[in-house]
Formats: sequence, structure tokens, C-alpha cells
Amino acid sequence: MDLHHHSLTLAKSSRHRYNEWIFRDVPSDITIEVNGVAFALHKFPLVSRSGRIRKLVSENRESAISRVELLSLPGGPETFELAAKFCYGINFEITPSNVAQLSCVSEYLEMNENFSNKNLRSRTDEYLNHIVYQNLEMSLLVLQQCENLLPLADELNIVTRCIDAIVSKACAEQIASSFSRLEYSSSGRLNMSRQKCESDWWVKDLSVLRIDMFQRVITAMKCRGVRPESIGESLMNYAEKELTKKSNDQPKDHERLVVETIVSLLPVEKLVVPLSFLFGLLRSSIMLDCMVGCRLDLERRIGSQLDMVTLDDLLIPSFRHASDTLFDVDTVHRILVSKLVDNYLAEIAPDVNLKLSKFVAVAESLPAHARTVHDGLYRSIDVYLKAHEGLSEQDKKKLCKLIDFQKLSPEAGAHAAQNERLPLQSIVQVLYIEQLRLRNTLYCSELGDNPKPQLHHQSWRINSGALSAAMSPKDNYASLRRENRELKLELARLRMRLNDLEKEHVFMKRNMEKSNSRKFMSSFSKKISQFNLFGRSYSRGSTSPSGHSHRTDSKVTVRTE
Repeated sequence: MDLHHHSLTLAKSSRHRYNEWIFRDVPSDITIEVNGVAFALHKFPLVSRSGRIRKLVSENRESAISRVELLSLPGGPETFELAAKFCYGINFEITPSNVAQLSCVSEYLEMNENFSNKNLRSRTDEYLNHIVYQNLEMSLLVLQQCENLLPLADELNIVTRCIDAIVSKACAEQIASSFSRLEYSSSGRLNMSRQKCESDWWVKDLSVLRIDMFQRVITAMKCRGVRPESIGESLMNYAEKELTKKSNDQPKDHERLVVETIVSLLPVEKLVVPLSFLFGLLRSSIMLDCMVGCRLDLERRIGSQLDMVTLDDLLIPSFRHASDTLFDVDTVHRILVSKLVDNYLAEIAPDVNLKLSKFVAVAESLPAHARTVHDGLYRSIDVYLKAHEGLSEQDKKKLCKLIDFQKLSPEAGAHAAQNERLPLQSIVQVLYIEQLRLRNTLYCSELGDNPKPQLHHQSWRINSGALSAAMSPKDNYASLRRENRELKLELARLRMRLNDLEKEHVFMKRNMEKSNSRKFMSSFSKKISQFNLFGRSYSRGSTSPSGHSHRTDSKVTVRTE
């Protein structure tokens, strides 16, 4: 009864609204129904602007169609009412709150230039391009509106353009902030001020997004070089907002998705987020029964920072119904024991009298799933190889099979790629993994819109630590080293852009010291706003960074001609 009463109320409200602007002296000859709300309108104004309604009327000309039901219309009755007003030549305002809906409904109703000049589609595109995409806050608001307009908003490229605008403005503000912290030392050298960088004002604003949109924005930011600290802070804000709600407000599946997504978005750099936050995510992942990979990733990150762990961090409650213990001993055991075993191996490895079989036995005493990161194991094996130079190539291969090179950190991988003590086959494998990482980095830097590139390499595959290929190991080694050098040169080229910006800043700052005129200060400000690290042109529509974001609701009055 309540739902029926609500529908009747909505219908009466809509009918009352459009009765205020509809032609009262001309009888209606067509009724448009949208989500149960009926609009008594006239064919001529509608067919003059809407290609979809024109086709429906022309296809049913003989039956004199008088009622049309529009199924799955984007934005519902309220958006259709605005589109109908546009057809009737009635003015209304386009705002960030309705432009996405209007753009989608114009596509649905085919209100484009093929049927009428300056139609609704071109008006919304103009508003998006000249107003929304020039401002971070407006782009964020429109992106939020797109959540209920998928997949059409994605097909119209609104989502991608909003994300690109948000990331571009965030990058531009961080670059300007970095230059403002540059100062000359007593020796005349240019250094970065040690003053702590203020938190980006947009970090908390991202938490209004749905998890899938939030993931796309953060992924694009990581690819475009936004500071890891800002990304980490944004992840913590989002987790606090979504995971501290009452259990009745959010289903467990949603919370599980949030935890798994946040873990996948964590920056690779250490100390970007507090260790307590990682333990909080680990507790949540256990309680929500997240994927094994998610929990192991957290254990790996925590294991690499064990020197900072406190007793309270390790007291993880047991959330398993079948468990007899109060605390999750298995998880802590994996974190602590793997570190302990690897440290022990590193201590005994220099012993020249230690036989290979005993060293391998100790290394294999730890189950494969318990060692989530292989940096410690690699270090121990490297020490053993250094102390036992007389090992045969076969023994070296046997030893290196213990290492899963895909579980090495970027730093350990870079060391292994140049480690001549490793067998050639292992170096080739490390170079191959390094090449994948380099390609992904370059791909994301140049094509930030596609956060997860799919790279297909059919000539070889990695399986259980062994590399199979059509080419010989020596040929693979030479080829990979050459390709990796080229990829590193490409990364160096990207870094040179930042150096060029720094030189430009030094030049302008020296000129500024010579000239105190306001005219130069004005030109300097304009120059800063045009700095471009990623090959894109940043407009100055974004609001200034401050403790609070001042939202604007820019409006454009649509006038039909």
C-alpha cells in the first residue's frame, strides 16, 4: 500500500509540475510514460527534437499511436521532464547535478544535431567541456552522478573525461605545491624545504564515490604520478567511511569488496600508510573472509616492517567459528616465522662448511604459503652463493628454484637482475619479470585511462621457477637486457620532464628576485598554472587547495532557438 501510494504521489507531483508549463489550450495527442509517470504532451515539439520519438511516431502512423512507454530511460521522470521542456523551447538550467543525466537522456532520445541544430546533446557537451572538465569539484560531482547512469555514461566517455580531469587537476596542484617548497640553501643550491607538505584538500572528497569509481580514480592517479602519501591518505579516509558504519547499514559482501579493493590499491612504497592501518585491514580481511591473495598481500607488507610492530598489533582476534583460540595464531605465525627463518638462513649462510642439502632443508622447512615475500630468502641464498663459490651450475639452479622471483620487491628484483652469482637462467627470469613491471609502468604513464594493461607474451612462460622458451638462455638474456635498457631510457625521459620544470622554476625565481614588480608576479603565476609533467594541458579551472573545499554549483540557462 505504501509503495502504491508513493507512486500515485509521484505521478500527481509530476503532472502538477508539467501542467505549469504545458500548452493548456492545445489538446494532448500523445502520452509518454516513464517509470509509471505519464506525461500528456504533443507530438510536434517532441518529433522536432527527438529522433527516437520521431521514429516511433512514423513507424506507427497508420495506427495513430497515442501512448508510448520509454523503458530504462536514464535519469527517470525528472530528467525526461527537462528534455521535454527543451523540446517545447522552455528555458531551464544545466548544472553539475543534472548534466550527466541530460547528456545520457539526449543520447537515449537521439536529441542530436542530425534532427535539430543546437540540440540538447550539443548543449550538454558544451557545458561539460567548458565548465565541468575545467574544475576538479564539478568533475567529481558529475562522476558521482554517473554511478547510476552506467554503462551509457561510460559509452559517452563522460566517466573517463571526469576521471582524467580530476587526476589532471590533482597532479597540477601537487606540482605547483612542490615548486612552492623549493628554496635556496646558504650555498646557493636549490633544495626542497623540509616543511611537512600539507594534506591535499581533495583527499576526503573522493570518499563520496562508489567503490568502483573510487578504484578507477585512484588507479589513474597512481599511473599519473600523484604522491603515494596522498593516495594512502585517500585510501584511509575511504576505509574509515565505509568500514566504520553500523553492520546493518552495509552488507558483508560490500565490506569485503571495499577491503579487497583498498588492499589492491595500496602503494608499493613503505611507510605510506601507518602499520596500524595495515593491521586493521588484515583483521577486517580475516573477519570478512576475503580472498587469500588479499590477506597474503597484507601479511607480506607487514612482514617487511616487523621492526615497527607492537604487541597490540599482533593480537588479532580469531573470527573463525571452528577456532578454539581467542587470537589468530596462524596468521601471526606466518608473519613472524617466515621472517625468523629467513634471518636464521642469512646467519648460517656464510659458513663454508654448511652443506647445500642442509641449507635447502632449513629453507624448505617453511611451507610455501607462509613465505609471502621472498626478499629475505633471496638475501640468504645470495650470501650462501658468495661463501660457496665452488658450487656447480646444477647446484646453483637447485638453490635458486627455492626463490619465487615474482615475490621479490622491486628493489630486490633490481639487485637480482645484476647479480652475476645467480645462474644465467635465473637472471633471465628476473629480467623478464622486471620487463613486465617496466612495461606496465610505461603503459600506465602514457595511457592512464586503462589502469590494468594486459600484456601478452607468447614466446615463453614462467612456471614453478623455471623458464621455458624457444630461444636459448643466452639469447634470452641478451635480448631482455637490451629491451630493459630501452625501457629504462624511456622512464628516464619521463623523469627529465620534471628536471626541465625545476630548471624553469630556478630561472623564474632568479628573475623574480631581480624584479619585484607585480607584473612579473602575475606572469609567474600564469606560468606555474601551465606546468605540465605528463604531457597534458592543465587548465586553471580547479579551485585552490585549502583546508575546506568551496563547492560551486555553476548553472547555465538553456535557451532554445
